[in-house]
Amino acid sequence: MTTNQLAFLARPEGRIAYSDTGSGPLVVAVPGMGDLRSTYDDVVPALVDAGYRVVVTDLRAHGDSDTTFRTHGDDVTGADLLALVQHLDAGPAVLLGSSMGASAAAWAAAERPDLVRGLALLSPYLRQPGSPAVQRAMRVVYRVLLAQPWGVAFWGSYYSMISKGRRSPRHAEHVAAVRDKLREPGRLSSFRDLAVALDHSVVEARLPAVQAPALVIVGALDPDFADPAAELAWATDTIGARGVLVPEAGHYPQHQTPDVVVPAVLELLAGLPALPGAAGTSAAQAEDGGRRA
Repeated sequence: MTTNQLAFLARPEGRIAYSDTGSGPLVVAVPGMGDLRSTYDDVVPALVDAGYRVVVTDLRAHGDSDTTFRTHGDDVTGADLLALVQHLDAGPAVLLGSSMGASAAAWAAAERPDLVRGLALLSPYLRQPGSPAVQRAMRVVYRVLLAQPWGVAFWGSYYSMISKGRRSPRHAEHVAAVRDKLREPGRLSSFRDLAVALDHSVVEARLPAVQAPALVIVGALDPDFADPAAELAWATDTIGARGVLVPEAGHYPQHQTPDVVVPAVLELLAGLPALPGAAGTSAAQAEDGGRRA
């Protein structure tokens, strides 16, 4: 397979950008709201070294994806993930998602269990937080805070604020890249449209249909959850997942604590049933990859 090749998936309202690295069983990763594919730069090399093909996609209107999308949310993002797995013709895939991307991955697993063989969910929103009144208020807040001319600066500051705990050595570089992308024409307004429209209740309604083996990782310092440990316990109980609470991480464990995330994801991958008729990565290979990560 190619190394870090940028490609595009055509969807009805625009193109979704994705990078494609490695060979072997397929892992499709998706960032959260307001983030970029590079959020996984500390995770992808270890998975590729362990014998997996890792495809990382941008959200609609984020990163290198088009800004022509009119609809946003967990369900349409989940549909994008399923369309990508089908387009790659290498599934079923393990879906690795962060924040809203994790929500979309869970929705996709419920929608098409035949295309999803496992879930690795980082800081997932599997239910809508807050009361209806709080949700209405937050939509107003997002309309104001993600407007020009201060929206880009606000999001960069907020991204850093919810990265409580250990910081990646590339944190400042990554936040600068997030800001730079948001300054491109059409991106901030599309991001605001997503923030205002986002409703995770569409995911909670589908959780009983999730069949795939799952891993949930939550940062113990994540300020996006009123009680991160309690949210992790609820999520793992609801979908029958293994849970990991990371003491030194906030909302982005994939680049705050990759030394915790990589072994946990490799353990999930190693424990999955072998793909029928495929010369896939064995559990021993995956475990060896975990030792080398």
